[in-house]
Amino acid sequence: MATMSAGPAKIDRQISLPFAQAFKIALRNITIRLGRAMITGAGTMLGIAFLMSVFAANVARAAANEAVPLAEQQKQNWLVAMSLLVSVVGITNSMLMSVTERYKEIGTMKCLGALDNFIVRLFLIESGLLGFFGSLFGALIGMIFILLTRLNVVGNINWLHMLMYLGICLLIGTVLSVIAAVGPAMRAARMAPVEAMRTEV
Repeated sequence: MATMSAGPAKIDRQISLPFAQAFKIALRNITIRLGRAMITGAGTMLGIAFLMSVFAANVARAAANEAVPLAEQQKQNWLVAMSLLVSVVGITNSMLMSVTERYKEIGTMKCLGALDNFIVRLFLIESGLLGFFGSLFGALIGMIFILLTRLNVVGNINWLHMLMYLGICLLIGTVLSVIAAVGPAMRAARMAPVEAMRTEV
């Protein structure tokens, strides 16, 4: 009985790869599919660029001692919410397409003993990386655009607030990307290996 209980534990250690290894595989998958990765990241980038431009505009207004009308603030909040929602939908769609394109790859990994949680982790890491880099570029684009249009107040800007908003944008973009990938990742993990292997895309 001891031998039988030790066997599954040993197999479990072999097929549950550590996070660092999963990270390397996810990064390699992104570089292999760079075109699709850029399209997925672009959805996050545009949403976060708009969010950061709103934040940066508020910081610039504060530097110029300009008040923001309540109606305009509400309109901005609505537009930001809609842009982020569109980004999430776009990321989810892109990740679903990625799962569809990689049926045989997923089937091969599962036939070789990959656990469901490893498949989920792989897709979530990929999405998190795309969300982070997309958010980074988007936040920088949004900030630079506002600074170029408000050069007269650059000297008075509170850069600590600007950096704080930059961090908030990175966090929001990364978290939303991971949330958007949960559904596609679960779908990939639930696939039967034999079914995945014989699927023609």
